[in-house]
Amino acid sequence: MNEDILNELRQIKKLLVLFSIKDLEQKNQIQMLNSIGFQPKEIAELIGTTANSVRVCLTRIKKEGKGKK
Repeated sequence: MNEDILNELRQIKKLLVLFSIKDLEQKNQIQMLNSIGFQPKEIAELIGTTANSVRVCLTRIKKEGKGKK
C-alpha cells in the first residue's frame, strides 16, 4: 500500500516537472532542475538523456558563469 502511494507521488512529481520545463531548451531545463535540487541522474531520466551529458552541461554552465564576472 505505501509503495503504491510512493509510486503515484513519483509519477505526479514527474508530470509536474515535465509540464513546468516543456518549453525550455535542454540547457535551461538542466539548469532549472539542478537549481531546485535534482541530481544529474534524476535530471537525465526526466529529460531523456544520460547523467554524464547532464554533468557536462552543468560544468559548461558553471564555466560560462565564471566568464561573466
